[in-house]
Amino acid sequence: MASKKEYLDFVLEQLSGLNDISFRAMMGEYIIYYQGKIVGGIYDDRFLVKPTNSAKKLMPDARLELPYEGAKEMILVENLDNREFLNELLNAMIDELPAPKKKKK
Repeated sequence: MASKKEYLDFVLEQLSGLNDISFRAMMGEYIIYYQGKIVGGIYDDRFLVKPTNSAKKLMPDARLELPYEGAKEMILVENLDNREFLNELLNAMIDELPAPKKKKK
């Protein structure tokens, strides 16, 4: 099931306090980038983030879910109405995420 553009727009609006948020559509879903790094994505109208240590610490009771069959588990973000929390979450995660891979020419 593909995610709705309206759900993506809602999540992006909630993250609008952060600089350098972007997304890329991929097979009906959306990958979310912060400062050029992949932080997570929108899968089946769920906002999932990578399970970094800081994300686990900020959301110790959050459920792990599969974005799609065969993928690694990610953390389900349910507190989407709290912009301050979302900003704190992504800012805490950013240093733990790998740098983007260089594209081959």
